[in-house]
Amino acid sequence: MSTTHNNRHASSHWLLGTLLNLTHMLLLIALAGGLILVVPASAQSTEAPNTKTGSILGTVVDSNNDTIPNATVVLQKPVGDPLTVVTKDDGSFAFHDVTPGIAYQITVAAEGFAEWSSSVTVEPGQEKTVTDVTLHILAVQRAVTVTYSSKEVAAQQLKAEEQQRVLRFIPNLYVTYEPHPEPLTTKMKFHLAYKDLTHPVFFVRVAEWAGVQQARDNPEEWRQGAKGYGKRLGAGFADATTGSLITNAILPSLLHQDPRYFYQGTGTKWSRARHAMLAPFVCKGDNGATQPNYSQWGGSLIGYSISTAYYPSSSRTAGHVFETFGIDMGLHVAGSLAQEFILDKFTSKHKHQ
Repeated sequence: MSTTHNNRHASSHWLLGTLLNLTHMLLLIALAGGLILVVPASAQSTEAPNTKTGSILGTVVDSNNDTIPNATVVLQKPVGDPLTVVTKDDGSFAFHDVTPGIAYQITVAAEGFAEWSSSVTVEPGQEKTVTDVTLHILAVQRAVTVTYSSKEVAAQQLKAEEQQRVLRFIPNLYVTYEPHPEPLTTKMKFHLAYKDLTHPVFFVRVAEWAGVQQARDNPEEWRQGAKGYGKRLGAGFADATTGSLITNAILPSLLHQDPRYFYQGTGTKWSRARHAMLAPFVCKGDNGATQPNYSQWGGSLIGYSISTAYYPSSSRTAGHVFETFGIDMGLHVAGSLAQEFILDKFTSKHKHQ
């Protein structure tokens, strides 16, 4: 019986040792398995910032490709607070640790420039460079009050008329081709007369007319020869100067009339011819209304009346003055017809700016 008891005790002791050994082995296996799982997980956690996040880089320039420092760059994701940086002196900016796979909205703003924006997405570990970040100068809108100045427009039109030339060298100042010409001021009227009287062609014209008078022996009292031509030349200069000043400057200023010929250019030939033939008798006032051409009539009569002071006695009669006046008006009709149908084809015209 003692032997049997000892055997049972030995069996229990062996079974207990075996269970303890199995328990130790299971603990060692569990510990080893835990280490195997923990080490990769730990390594993965330490490597996550380098493999999962990305960066967004760029440089802000203007339309001349010059860099823009101190520009504000905002990176906005669909949910959450935006990230903001300011460009460096070289115009560069950078956002690091950007979550990949998210559509970010990037906006760039700088003082004096229009805002720029675009959408950007990065891949894991990618350094995404945003190109074409170009800011354009902001268009400043201002309220502008436009006023129409009749004097300024008239000055521009007059400047164009001063450049009008027949055959590129003969002045053709006293005709306007503008469809809606502005009235001339008193200063402009005298300026136009001065330009006409000081051009070399004026002196040539007077000298030629004196030669015609010399050939006609008119007036007879001055006879022929250099002395006679000199008297005719001097009288011609006096006639042309006084006539032009009175007809084209003095009376038009006092009576508020326009001394220019207004080219019609359209309509039937008869309507154009009638317009030209009436020009010495009917003119346009500074107010735009049609009125009798007192400046032309008065200028011719006054000019030829003054000429009686230096012409010989045979030319001082009232009959001679009115005869000369009639010839002068006929020449003006012929001149107006030439302006309407002939000279416009040979006149270089300049548009006012």
